[in-house]
Amino acid sequence: MATPSRSEILTLFRSLLRSARQFPDYNIREYTKRRTIDAFRHNKTLSEPSSIAAAFSDGQSQLQVAKRQAVVYSLYAPKIKSIMDIKH
Repeated sequence: MATPSRSEILTLFRSLLRSARQFPDYNIREYTKRRTIDAFRHNKTLSEPSSIAAAFSDGQSQLQVAKRQAVVYSLYAPKIKSIMDIKH
C-alpha cells in the first residue's frame, strides 16, 4: 500500500470527527471525538512509510465501524436528552 498524502490523512481525520457528531448520545459522541484526536496525536510522530500506511488503513476501518455504530445508536437512542445536551 502506498503512503497516504497529507490531504488524504486530513480528510480521514475530518471524516472521523464528522462521524462522531452523528452519535445521539453525548458520552459516546465525546468519547469518539476524543479517541480520534488522541489517535492522530499519537501517530503524528510516525515516519516510516509502512507504519503510516498501516495507521491510515486502521483509521479507515475505524471510520467504517464508527459509521455503522452511529446508525445503530440512532435506532436505539434514548428518548430523553443528556443533561449535557440540554441548552438554556
